[in-house]
Amino acid sequence: MASITIRNLKDETKKRLRLRAAENGRSLEAEARDVLDRGASESPLPEVKTGLDLFKGIIAVAEKYGGFDLEPFPDQPIGEPRAFRRPKKRK
Repeated sequence: MASITIRNLKDETKKRLRLRAAENGRSLEAEARDVLDRGASESPLPEVKTGLDLFKGIIAVAEKYGGFDLEPFPDQPIGEPRAFRRPKKRK
């Protein structure tokens, strides 16, 4: 089993945990373990989000309203590429 150390715990928190342990007939350590076990199992870990999740949301909205058609991307350049010149060096 793993162990952890909790630093900078407020005195009031430790006091309340000790009282709670006494009410439940457990040691402070057993009560802390129970609180952590219950807290860690209550909510699942959040799902990792990616750019694909954003895309799925957009598709879901589009399908709700009948989808959408996109114009095909042009095969040729939209315009002539710009000629970039390096600035002249100042002396």
